[in-house]
Amino acid sequence: MPKEKSNIKERIKLELKEPDMYKVIMHNDDFTTMDFVVMVLKTVFYKDDVSAKQLMLTVHKKGKAQIGLYTYDMAVSKCMKAMNMARKEGFPFKVTWEADR
Repeated sequence: MPKEKSNIKERIKLELKEPDMYKVIMHNDDFTTMDFVVMVLKTVFYKDDVSAKQLMLTVHKKGKAQIGLYTYDMAVSKCMKAMNMARKEGFPFKVTWEADR
């Protein structure tokens, strides 16, 4: 039996929403070296040298600073990568993420 052809087109309406964003926050401690923090900011978070040094000094002076704003997967991945690098070097370095509300 032949298939019938139709001129009727279905319309599908897709509503896309922006993904939730998460702040990545770096916390100060008394043991992690400033050079290591700058290196992490440059290699994990892709900050340029000047921005990395400014962020490191903000973390040092204020106790913490927002490093960036990412989707959930990127925020978690970057935090884990940075903290794993710190653990290998023996630093108690801490980076967290929280919802951007």
